[in-house]
Amino acid sequence: MKLSTFLKGALATSLAASIVASHAVYADTVRLRMHTFYGTEVDDIARDLRDRVNEASDGSIRIQFFRAGELVDSDQFVDAVSRGTIDIAHGVGSYWPGAVSIGTIEGGLPGAWVSAEEARDIFENQGLDELVAAAYEERGVKLIGRGFGSDYGLVTREPVTSLEDLQSMRIRATSSIAAVLEPFDIPTVFLPGQELYVALSTGVIDGAVYGGPVEYEQLKLHEVTGHYTDLNLLNPGWTENALINPNTWERLDEEQQQILTDAIDQYLLDVHEWLEEGNQRLIDEGELFEFAVLPQEDSNRLAEAALPIWEAEAEKGERHAQAIEILINNAIEQGRLSE
Repeated sequence: MKLSTFLKGALATSLAASIVASHAVYADTVRLRMHTFYGTEVDDIARDLRDRVNEASDGSIRIQFFRAGELVDSDQFVDAVSRGTIDIAHGVGSYWPGAVSIGTIEGGLPGAWVSAEEARDIFENQGLDELVAAAYEERGVKLIGRGFGSDYGLVTREPVTSLEDLQSMRIRATSSIAAVLEPFDIPTVFLPGQELYVALSTGVIDGAVYGGPVEYEQLKLHEVTGHYTDLNLLNPGWTENALINPNTWERLDEEQQQILTDAIDQYLLDVHEWLEEGNQRLIDEGELFEFAVLPQEDSNRLAEAALPIWEAEAEKGERHAQAIEILINNAIEQGRLSE
């Protein structure tokens, strides 16, 4: 059957239009490199994030996901995002106090909150996230997401029955926890999570304050430790954030920005729920670790040692003082501090 000249022309025009449209979609596709401080344990959650963003954006946003240590160390996330080495970082503010000093407050000061709901209210409704976002903006990155961790206990090679037991151990800790342990002559050092297994197995460190049972299981630390101690310091023990390069953010239109932030909010919530459910399961099973709780008297001593940390943070600048005021007012409202 012969096609009419008109039909041939129409088909040619339609094909050309389809090719142009496909090239336009391809040209508009934004590919984002996202880096987390977690390892393979969040692969399924990361896959859901990639699929969710891809589907909601009709393929105009594609995320390439990197695990801890694959491109840059976790404590270098702020600089890496600012330079554009990575587009999005999923990290913890207390990992980079030298780059963004308010990150220590953001990550979680001992005694700051006792539940995820309380922490969320402090950040979202009491103004803490506004202060934190301004600090990150000065460092050339944009805060676009807030997540909440879970249990934050001590894992050790030997049992711990008191603070005195820790004086002969070298403990991995973030800066805020290290400051609480220092008055009790407990040696500390900071190491990224991906280095903990080797450090514990070789005796470089004797214990770590990094997360809850499920994270220690995922890092296989039960193979080189065996003891988990609840310190009763902070719950959730850390907050997480999502940071994006401002130039990358501006490449997205408003709809794409909303798609990305909604998807990252869900991703951070999924991580939190995975931690909560996994921790409780391992505690109930009681097989990987011998679980213990620090004596209440020692927990009270740690809490008292934390108060000077709040005061020291407040002295670092006006923004820090405002953040500590938020925490103090909240603690008074909750009945944990007297006016």
